[in-house]
Amino acid sequence: MKILIVGSGGREHAIAASAVKSPKVDKIYCAPGNAGIGQIAECVPIGAMEFEKLADFAKNHQIDLTIIGMDDPLVGGVVDVFEEKGLKVFGPRKNAAILEGSKAFSKDLMKKYKIPTAAYETFDDPKKALAYLETAKMPIVLKADGLALGKGVLICNTLEEAKAGVKEIMEDKKFGSAGNHMVVEEFMTGREVSVLSFVDGKTIRIMSSAQDHKRAKDGDQGLNTGGMGTFSPSPFYTQEVDAFCQKYIYQATVDAMAAEGRPFTGIIFFGLMLTEEGPKVLEYNARFGDPEAQVVLPRMKNDMIEVMEACVEGKLDEINLEFEENAAVCVVLASDGYPVSYEKGFEIQGLEKFETEEGYYCFHAGTSLKDGKIVTNGGRVLGVTAKGSELKEARANAYKAAEWVEFDNKYMRRDIGKAIDEA
Repeated sequence: MKILIVGSGGREHAIAASAVKSPKVDKIYCAPGNAGIGQIAECVPIGAMEFEKLADFAKNHQIDLTIIGMDDPLVGGVVDVFEEKGLKVFGPRKNAAILEGSKAFSKDLMKKYKIPTAAYETFDDPKKALAYLETAKMPIVLKADGLALGKGVLICNTLEEAKAGVKEIMEDKKFGSAGNHMVVEEFMTGREVSVLSFVDGKTIRIMSSAQDHKRAKDGDQGLNTGGMGTFSPSPFYTQEVDAFCQKYIYQATVDAMAAEGRPFTGIIFFGLMLTEEGPKVLEYNARFGDPEAQVVLPRMKNDMIEVMEACVEGKLDEINLEFEENAAVCVVLASDGYPVSYEKGFEIQGLEKFETEEGYYCFHAGTSLKDGKIVTNGGRVLGVTAKGSELKEARANAYKAAEWVEFDNKYMRRDIGKAIDEA
């Protein structure tokens, strides 16, 4: 098989690393890819939002399966373009990717189908939002309705903060058109857990749980980022939690989308909050999480390509997902100053050690090739992942491996997976 992966980050590198293990796969292309992906796939200079060019490339190169890694092209309708040309593609159509593309849509869906989530209101007029906040209980959560690189969520502790947040999202348009509409949501407390799943429109298969760390600094301080590290499985995702979610959240979401005439094929990412009243949905994503993919995929025993084909062909009920009885931790090596401003173009050294050490992975996120050398080319540069027999060992291994790599301006959180010690 020939595979095309669309995207350029650590998630796409993790997808490529899983695809290359499949005995079905002869050749992998990635558009546009990065320096790390380029070591196992042929990178193609086509942007993720250039739908017609991507589809033409797939047709001309007789690609057997295209995997869409990123949210923007999915929400924009890349799958529809591929399907119209008779091409096999893994990911939800535009009318299903709205599950991530509009927080107001997903909240309304959960309310209609009684899927547990936080109480909320939606607004497209900042004056009405401000009036509502005058009587609302603090703290409160403000969410830009559309895609905002994982950063369009503000937790406001006071009315003053909330008012400033409305201005930021709806008036100053800090997150662009994503802030044309806004969701105001009750603040929930509890442990956060991420659960990825494969879906074929009617059947859902759950992957191993994970937990992301969004804030830039240790102790969950600093600005929201695309993710500074993650671990899998989550010790807080118990059998009782799983049983509840299977009954009231997972299949219910798939059935709700089908009932709305928006059958979902691809990956549904469930962001869950384990509250005192039970698990509730914080958010949905319509693709693999980044960096969750970097800890979940290396632990999956199944042939990923086989599972994705089953999703596209509506045969997921024939698949049983299996994961290794171990753990994985990913520590993101970032450029100091991320997510605000940072320098790029520094040479990265020490990557060769990952080629000889089993159970250690280095997924490239923001890298490029310059004069034959791999250099930094983004805020999140690398995701260093390590396995262990249990979470504490995996965490120790990941931090050991993070020291193998050197580049100017290297920054990482030192407490990824610290919650493991508290479990």
